[in-house]
Amino acid sequence: MDLTALPLAAGHDIPGPLLTELTALYASNREFQALSGDFPDPHDIRPEQVAAGLAEQAATEGVEVLLARSGGRLVGVVVTLARHPDPADPDPWIGLLMVDAAEHGQGHGRRIAEQIEERFRADGRTGLRLAVLDANPKGLAFWTALGYEVIGHRPDLQHGRPCAVLRKPLPRLRRAARVAVVDPGGSVLLFRYVNPDVGPHWALPGGGLEEGETPREAALRELREETGWSDLEPGPLLCTWEHDFTRFDVVIRQHEHIYVTEGPHREPAGPDLAAAHAADGILGWRWWPRQELHASAEPVWPSDLARLLDAHDAAHRTA
Repeated sequence: MDLTALPLAAGHDIPGPLLTELTALYASNREFQALSGDFPDPHDIRPEQVAAGLAEQAATEGVEVLLARSGGRLVGVVVTLARHPDPADPDPWIGLLMVDAAEHGQGHGRRIAEQIEERFRADGRTGLRLAVLDANPKGLAFWTALGYEVIGHRPDLQHGRPCAVLRKPLPRLRRAARVAVVDPGGSVLLFRYVNPDVGPHWALPGGGLEEGETPREAALRELREETGWSDLEPGPLLCTWEHDFTRFDVVIRQHEHIYVTEGPHREPAGPDLAAAHAADGILGWRWWPRQELHASAEPVWPSDLARLLDAHDAAHRTA
């Protein structure tokens, strides 16, 4: 999916061939146009009407009109607002997302939304909002399926019609790496944390990548900082996984590389260990036998760690 800004010539004119494409796209969505009230006759949408509406939006401060193409074909248009006119609203908005009716069901709308989310996430924004007319249950179903939640109701600014306001958090992306240290009996070392999202939980030694680090380099550094052991190296990759959580009051989407290695059954030790654990929020540690790990009542990250280690052991035995 390729998103590009709406090209406007001098005087905010849309090039003729593009205007023809846009008019056809708008006209294909007759059901939505009947709901929106943006055109006098939703069954007779004229190029000059489309041009006037888009040029007005593109000329508004903080508004961006983007065209979505797939395989060179115009499949959608999206309008975003960097900030709502209400000064109390901190989030950017999606003002419009429309996909050519002939392309419905192909996943274009979802892909466009994901790219818009990524644009705002990269810009440091922490959430994205939009409004759906109460008379548009299909639209509401589409956005809630993408993870947007209704946070309130208000009339729309243009016509005063009742709308649901939806919001989706935009977690900050963070790359991390961890090591599953397994002792000769199959137990694995885990650290205990308390998180506002899940409460008490257990996780492997590890943490975020520093600038210029590879995941394996970060895994090695974090293992040494959090255990004091300098005689272990990350072994093969056990898995990768993503999860969302709150860290220092910021919602994070963390992508982790998890490695596995064998090591002796011993205690973490070192002169700087207490300070490192306090800085990372580590409350304690223990070696978990595999059977107890399978039956843990408290959350373990990743949640299928016991199964992953069992599969690793089975593959190692047959290798």
